[in-house]
This record gives sequence, C-alpha cells and structure tokens, in this order.
Amino acid sequence: MDLQIIKAGVNQKEIIKNMMQFYFYDFSQFVEAHVGETGLFGEYPYLDYYWTEENVRFPYLVKLNDKNAGFVFVRFIQSEHKNYFSIAEFFIMKKYRMTGLGRQVAESIFDLHRGQWEVFQLEQNTPAQAFWNKVIDRYTKGQFTERFEEGRRIQEFVN
Repeated sequence: MDLQIIKAGVNQKEIIKNMMQFYFYDFSQFVEAHVGETGLFGEYPYLDYYWTEENVRFPYLVKLNDKNAGFVFVRFIQSEHKNYFSIAEFFIMKKYRMTGLGRQVAESIFDLHRGQWEVFQLEQNTPAQAFWNKVIDRYTKGQFTERFEEGRRIQEFVN
C-alpha cells in the first residue's frame, strides 16, 4: 500500500474542490445541507484561504496507490488564551474506509504538526466520535482529555 499525504499546491485545489462534493454528501446526514438547483452542494467558503494564509491553514491531498483517496485541512488557531492545531476537515473516500487508512492519515498529519491539538466532532456525528477517540487514544497512548462544548465533542492533546 503506497500512501502519500501531499501538501496540496494551488494546482490541486480543483481536485479537492471536486472531492468536497462527496464530503458534503456524507456530512449532510449530520447537518442541514442540500444540493442546489445545479444538483451540487455549495462551495466551501474557506477553500481559497488554504492557499493564501500560510502557516495558518494547511491543505493536504491523500493518495493511495497513486489514486486520490481523500483530503485533510489543518488549521493553526491562535488566541489570547492558547495556540493549537485543529483538523478543520478530514475526508477519506468510502471505498477506503475501515481499512486503517484514516488512522494512518490522521497519525501522519499529527506527526507533521507538533504541538497542542484540538480535534472536534459534532455531537450527532457518532461515527466520527468513535473514529477520533480510537485514533487519538492510540496515538497518545491515552494521554488526552476531552470535553463537550456547544454541541461538539473535543479531544485535546500535545504531541
């Protein structure tokens, strides 16, 4: 299995934009989202920022055996209280789920960005909660905390 996690260049933005339609479709069971008159979901409002806000937003394209398999958006969030990395969006194509690929991708992304992390899932997205709890527990060897806040489950850890 040849896994590649590529920091996406602007020439790969269209690939991610297209794959986002599948992401929105999957996510629509947890949020109020519908296709428009064209039969497509709307555009991701922050997409362009991932190629203009360096050191704050990080776009990654996931390839498996030279095939597009997903994408990850990481943000570095700075506030007066703390600075931390966050998974803004995480998508693995359905055909590659339940194979360990998502875990490998998540662990690789964590390794790329060292420091304080917060990963959150919507309260109603129980499959994502199960995935992230298992991945983070394994990655940190149980050294993480979690809290529930504003309809989200949030895991925190330092790597």
